[in-house]
Amino acid sequence: MKKLKGGDRRDWIFSYLKQQQAPVTGTELAKLTNVSRQVIVNDITLLKAMNASIMSTSQGYIVLSDEGTSYIQRRVACNHQSIHSEDELLTLVDAGVTVENVTIEHPVYGEITSSIMVANRHDVEMFLKKVRDTEAPFLLELTAGIHLHLLSAPTEEILNRGISAIREKGYLMEG
Repeated sequence: MKKLKGGDRRDWIFSYLKQQQAPVTGTELAKLTNVSRQVIVNDITLLKAMNASIMSTSQGYIVLSDEGTSYIQRRVACNHQSIHSEDELLTLVDAGVTVENVTIEHPVYGEITSSIMVANRHDVEMFLKKVRDTEAPFLLELTAGIHLHLLSAPTEEILNRGISAIREKGYLMEG
């Protein structure tokens, strides 16, 4: 592709992301547009500042669609050690639930939220591979295991099934 100037490149990036069914990494976008990954990060930031519905996930960038199925969302509080993270995520996605993000309440920085966007076993596998490859700690390690998840599902029944499954495993905080 011919190297595009800033505004044209951002228009192309947004249009390209809207056409994709899966997240696209900054590195992939950089290769496609013949710029550095840092330029892509800046472009995405500018697009978000212009209210583009782009979400940064652990697998790359996606455009959120307002069309189609509406999902039920619920925030749940969980408490477990990082060794249980894979089981927690797999339990939820196997029930048909998407884990949209994780939030912790940090004593210095306040609320920290990070997008996860895992909806199936492959997504969980890719998320955990990235954690292992980068040796990054899970956010819950900063709060002795306490964290929140924003969960979504196409129906209340599916969402309740996922929440019941993590409750049975002792991951859900209730009180």
